[in-house]
Amino acid sequence: MRINRSNPEPSGAQQPAVQPQTAAPQQPAPRREEPRQEPPKPKKEKPKKRPEPEEYEAYEEDEEEKPRRRFPIGCLIVLVILALVGFGGYKVSQFYAELDGQGTLGEVQTITVPEGSSVSSIATQLKDSGVIQYDWLFKQYVKYSGKAGEIQYGSFEVQSGMAYNEIIKALSVVTRRPTVNVTIPEGTTAVGVAQIFVDAGLVEDVDTFLSCANGTDGSDWSQYDFWNAIPDNGRLMKCEGYLFPDTYNLYADESVYYYVNQLYGEFDAKTADLADTIAAKGTNLDDVVKLASFIQEEAGLASEDPKVSACFHNRLESSDPQWAEHKLESNASSYIMQDRENNYLWNSPTAEYFGWPEQGAIPEDVLALYDTYAISGLPAGPISCPGYAAIEAALNPDQQYLDEGYYFFVTGHPDTDVAGQYFYAKTADEHYQNCVKAGWAS
Repeated sequence: MRINRSNPEPSGAQQPAVQPQTAAPQQPAPRREEPRQEPPKPKKEKPKKRPEPEEYEAYEEDEEEKPRRRFPIGCLIVLVILALVGFGGYKVSQFYAELDGQGTLGEVQTITVPEGSSVSSIATQLKDSGVIQYDWLFKQYVKYSGKAGEIQYGSFEVQSGMAYNEIIKALSVVTRRPTVNVTIPEGTTAVGVAQIFVDAGLVEDVDTFLSCANGTDGSDWSQYDFWNAIPDNGRLMKCEGYLFPDTYNLYADESVYYYVNQLYGEFDAKTADLADTIAAKGTNLDDVVKLASFIQEEAGLASEDPKVSACFHNRLESSDPQWAEHKLESNASSYIMQDRENNYLWNSPTAEYFGWPEQGAIPEDVLALYDTYAISGLPAGPISCPGYAAIEAALNPDQQYLDEGYYFFVTGHPDTDVAGQYFYAKTADEHYQNCVKAGWAS
């Protein structure tokens, strides 16, 4: 009988019932190990498109406003205080550095302290020259240190970067420079002024002084308004009339520029208060100085200056037919060649400087500019350096003599008992009689 091994169980046979076993628990069936398989490779996917951002307005309603965080006020105040403290500390360190000196010293500078200078003005001078930074600090230091009395006047050598004590010590060492008193009389010509400085041993020669004063050596005087207003009209010297006559205390070892600058500076200071009057009179400073130089020569006394000025004003401005040409007619600048006359063109230091007496004649081109008997109005330039009284009189003539029409004046001859006395007249006949009284005519 052939047995079918592939199907051992007979068809239709019933399997015997399995009896429950209670003796031992069933063991789990052993786990079958399946063969390991390689994981499938991921497919490359196309990057998805980023969603378009929605309009801001779409979220506006949905978003709730978050509360803002505020910076604590207390922290802000602390920061401000710290900043101020830091800045204050920085400035204090700067102040101490200047008080004690900054180590590196600058170039040596010469500081000139005028007599009678205050500590405040000295501090300002030190600051302006760059020696110190804080003039107020130096002033307070000198004040509270009790060293103000140690500072002298004169010229001193100091340097930037010096400690305050060193600066005060330097200003306490008396090294005064030698000075010379120079007196320039009123009515001195520019040539005469130059000779005074030569005689004082301050300038080498007259030409050196005049070249500087006239600016022909390159000296620049444009810092003065009066200088810029002097017209270039052929006058003999631009400096004539502006070298202010006075007494000066000058350093003996200075340059010619320094000396001329002292005179120009004084003129500028003395005439500064006349600007309004000059404008109101409708004239200019140069014409005032010209007329003042004639008043100075013809009068020379402060009490007579306004009266002589009135006579000149009447000659220049009167409607009288006899004075229609408005000639000044002053012997102080004319063709008259008499040694007794103080004539700018004939026997003055100016005439001698140019050599006209030696030539025996005044050049025609000079007469055309300065001969007051030939030209109308004022000459090309002043004929001397007038004093303040004459300048003021040129602006303010005596009103009575102006209104009453005085045109003539003469002074008493030095050899008579009326020497120095003034005689005024309205007509030529009256003037002749006065000349007889004054001892000038018979």
